[in-house]
Amino acid sequence: MRILKEDEALEKAKEVLQKGKIVVAPTDTIYGMLADATNEEAVKRLYEIRRPSGKPFLVLIPDENWIEKLCLELPEKYKFLLHKEGVTLVLRKRCNKLSHVSKDSLAVRIPRRGFVRKLLNIFGKPLVAPSVNPEGKKPAATIKEAVNYFGNEVELYVDGGEIKGEPSTVVDLREGLKILREGRVKREEITE
Repeated sequence: MRILKEDEALEKAKEVLQKGKIVVAPTDTIYGMLADATNEEAVKRLYEIRRPSGKPFLVLIPDENWIEKLCLELPEKYKFLLHKEGVTLVLRKRCNKLSHVSKDSLAVRIPRRGFVRKLLNIFGKPLVAPSVNPEGKKPAATIKEAVNYFGNEVELYVDGGEIKGEPSTVVDLREGLKILREGRVKREEITE
C-alpha cells in the first residue's frame, strides 16, 4: 500500500492499473476505486472487496469513441448528455464486451477534469470506478477514511485532499429517459 499526492501519482497510478491492481483516487465527482475495466481479474477482485452484491459498476471512458468500441446504444437526441459534467448514462449493449462488468447494459461517464481525466488520457482505456466505501457505508471523503475502509486491499491511494462532492446523476437511456439517481446535476437541468 502506498499513498501519494496527486501531483506525483499519475505515472505510478497508470503502472498500478496496468498490473491489474486497484487505485483509490479523486474522480470528477468523489473519490473512486479504480481498476482497468478491460481486465477481468482486476474487476472481479474489485467486486470481491467493494461490492459483494454484484450490482454493476459504472465505467469511466476516455472519450466518445468508446461508445462505439463497447457496442453501446446512445440515441442521437441524448448524445449531449454524454458531454454534461457529472452525468452517468446507463446504455444498452449490442455485444458482450465488458460482460464481466455488466451483462446487458453499461453505466458510463466521460470525466471532464481533474486527476482522473489526466489518468484516462495516459491510460487510454476505460476504468471501473465505484465510490470508495463498503456497500451500505458512506463514501470516503478523505484518504484516511479510504485507508480505514480498505487498507492493504488497495495498491495505491492518491491523496487529493478532502472531497465532499456529490455523486454523479445517473440517467437510464435504455427506454426513453429515466433518472435513477439525482446527484450533482439536478433533474430540471436534464429534463429541460
